[in-house]
Amino acid sequence: MQTAVTLKNEEITYRKVEPADAASLGNICYEAFETISATHNFPKDFPNAEVATGLISMLAPRSDVFSIAAVASDGTLLGSNFLWEADSVGGVGPVTVDPALQNSGIGRELMRMVLDRADDRGLSSVRLVQAAFHNRSLALYAKLGFDTVEPLSNVQGAPIRETMPGYDVRLMTENDIPFTSELAFRIHGHDRQGEVSRSVQMGTGMVVEHNGRITGYTTGVGFFGHSVGETNNDLRAMIAAADGFPGPGFLLPTRNGELLRWCLEKGLRIVQPLTLMSRGMYQEPRGAFLPSILY
Repeated sequence: MQTAVTLKNEEITYRKVEPADAASLGNICYEAFETISATHNFPKDFPNAEVATGLISMLAPRSDVFSIAAVASDGTLLGSNFLWEADSVGGVGPVTVDPALQNSGIGRELMRMVLDRADDRGLSSVRLVQAAFHNRSLALYAKLGFDTVEPLSNVQGAPIRETMPGYDVRLMTENDIPFTSELAFRIHGHDRQGEVSRSVQMGTGMVVEHNGRITGYTTGVGFFGHSVGETNNDLRAMIAAADGFPGPGFLLPTRNGELLRWCLEKGLRIVQPLTLMSRGMYQEPRGAFLPSILY
């Protein structure tokens, strides 16, 4: 797919992200997030441009991720966006634009394209997580049809390394996937089997067993992992068993005061506020959960 629009007499072309774009788009991704975080005095989402480049390099060739890049007429890359579409609910991000071109309309166009893609694919819902302190992105997403569904707290700190009596946390296997899918569907109204399967392949997926059955799972307690449990005890067990919280930390629904207080009592800290937003179907969770930076 390739389309073009005009921006201040400059023709901007939109096309698929190619692996060769990773370095340039990774640098834009890092600078865009670093600029907005520094402006509001919050920690960086990416420690350096190399990490952001690694993420773009990983996403570009994936068949289950739709990508779109904005390109100037001279070939300069201006920004990018991604739609994770392995499951019935799509996740958006990262969407980034060169900081010098903020408020130029490129971000809106990148969002419009991934939403058109989601509609063409018949996804039941599209979701994203935005920085609560970034008013412009909140306004943009609201105009594009997203509703705020959950305030989030980004939590980070030293690993707790404790076990909870009666809750056994172990590595997830392929045989566990039907049980984790049923659990996710019961709590959220949809499963995330694509993400769960990938976590098994990568060795990051874990399950918690209580009274002889699976009552919770995680694809990784961190920025890009999500977790589901029947109760807060299931989440406590998985958080306490984690060796660390990759990236800026993990995301915890702020309304879950019981679990948030427990995390604070264990020495974890709140890093930044975020907002979970949804366009389309959304079921109020019927259990405990930790979203990823996608949803």
